[in-house]
Amino acid sequence: MIKVSDIAKKRVVQLMQDDGFNPEDDFVRVGVKSGGCSGLSYDLKFDAEKAEDDKVFEDNGVRIIVDKKSFLYLVGTTLEYSGGLNGTGFVFNNPNASRTCGCGESFSL
Repeated sequence: MIKVSDIAKKRVVQLMQDDGFNPEDDFVRVGVKSGGCSGLSYDLKFDAEKAEDDKVFEDNGVRIIVDKKSFLYLVGTTLEYSGGLNGTGFVFNNPNASRTCGCGESFSL
């Protein structure tokens, strides 16, 4: 399960609508790929299609899909949004990560 904070929900809904997606029908696709300064990085995008092996979650009114491979890395993660002086953007609070980079966009296990 992936959780979505209230502030992240507001930002996701706004961005989905700006990009022509419907927050009630479409998804936020969350994934993990190789790269970043810590070895693995998060991949976040909007998607209207669900693949056969995708896991589907809904939290705080946001529909999330995760591919089977990424799911194991993301269990228990909370998607948050930061608008502070140190940068603006989505932040992943991942309890599975043993190390994260300063920007919060990459991690290692």
